[in-house]
Amino acid sequence: MKLQGFDMDFPVMLAPMAGITDMPYRRICKMMGCDLTYTEMVSAKGLFYEGRRTKSLLCTAVEERPCAVQIFGSEPGLMAEMARRLTCEHKSELVLIDINMGCPAPKITGNGEGCALMRSPALASRIIEAVSKSSCLPVTVKFRKGWDEGSVNALEFARVAEESGAAAVAVHGRTRSQMYSGKADWDIIGEVKAALSIPVIGNGDVFSGFDAVELRRKTNCDAVMVARGARGNPWIFGEIKAALAGVEFKRPSDAERIDMAILHTCQMEAHIGAHAAAVMRKHIAFYVNGIPGAAKLRREVNACKTVKELVDSLKSYKARSANTP
Repeated sequence: MKLQGFDMDFPVMLAPMAGITDMPYRRICKMMGCDLTYTEMVSAKGLFYEGRRTKSLLCTAVEERPCAVQIFGSEPGLMAEMARRLTCEHKSELVLIDINMGCPAPKITGNGEGCALMRSPALASRIIEAVSKSSCLPVTVKFRKGWDEGSVNALEFARVAEESGAAAVAVHGRTRSQMYSGKADWDIIGEVKAALSIPVIGNGDVFSGFDAVELRRKTNCDAVMVARGARGNPWIFGEIKAALAGVEFKRPSDAERIDMAILHTCQMEAHIGAHAAAVMRKHIAFYVNGIPGAAKLRREVNACKTVKELVDSLKSYKARSANTP
């Protein structure tokens, strides 16, 4: 996949996920083999009004750079100005600016943003063109199969994106009405890839190395983007790399999963302080999913009020497990 400032054969990317791809977790994923990370999606309006929460989303770690930022909005002029600002203030940290046109959340689509833009291709085109002209970084667009099964327009939408200046597109093989249920349609990703001359990133239902290999084989996509498959599982990037290379991958032990949860917790505390205890609960639920006694451990973790209590709970579980025959 070749873009200005980024040239890599079939990169494996961490998808932007609100509430999940915070800076500490992106750094861990990069450490575990991820080729490109994305910030959580950032509101263009939030940037304009310099909201503290919005600005914090742009914080990146040296270890994950260069990375990508994803912005969303529905006003071409405002999106363009915020892209210009990002280019000026964060150029050394970023490799590209991605426009979110696929988020299915009602609070986003209700404002005419995210996946709602797939219902307004002309407006989407103006946004992409305006952002592309205002940024010296490559601009990419992430979108879905369509709004619903009655209005599948990913192929036409992809052509609009390319004609409007997008340097690459990422396609999630579900409609907005599906949200995250059902099965992702990889055929639509293949159709988009066959129709475009710019790189196409495949996204949807990549939960293993085998899935990534199959997605590449079936669609001929230029890169793979991992979303839910990476929650509590940063090892998936190494697994995918191993599968692509045709070599065996050693899955993490339960103890290694606990150790990673502790590392993430400590990095989160260094990043945001005491509030890390509350933020890490959802992350830890993903880390421990499927291990013996996970339900009990989640209850213990959810009762913790401090980072120390949380870490002690994880260490106690690890010690108990080590003594269990």
